[in-house]
Amino acid sequence: MARLDDQFGWYDRKAVRAQRAFRILKLAQLAIGAAVPVVAGLDYPPYVTATVSAVLVVSEGVQQLYQWQTNRVLYRRAAEALKREKYLYLAGVGEYAGPDAAQRLATRIELIFLDEHAKWTETRDAGSKTRALPGEQA
Repeated sequence: MARLDDQFGWYDRKAVRAQRAFRILKLAQLAIGAAVPVVAGLDYPPYVTATVSAVLVVSEGVQQLYQWQTNRVLYRRAAEALKREKYLYLAGVGEYAGPDAAQRLATRIELIFLDEHAKWTETRDAGSKTRALPGEQA
């Protein structure tokens, strides 16, 4: 139960942080994106418009690198799955109605951890795939 509570707290905190980072970055991107045509229309030197545009491109690169929205979904899904298992276990219903409920709980939460890690790894692998050169395997 201690492992379940500890991991639930970790996933919950990470989901909240990822959501906050994603929203802050997206709001900044909206503001910067809206500023580009304004700056371009004013009498600023061209390098000002180019700099504002470059900041927008870099911020999108940061989002792609850190994948905050994807992480938020994965972490929230894992946290909610852990919470569900805990409540079912405490109520002694479903799979947890019986003498070996603690073993079932341990098995189920470890499967949740395994599944979350596999999904996290899959998103990282999908994001890091590069095009193979002729004659190489992808």
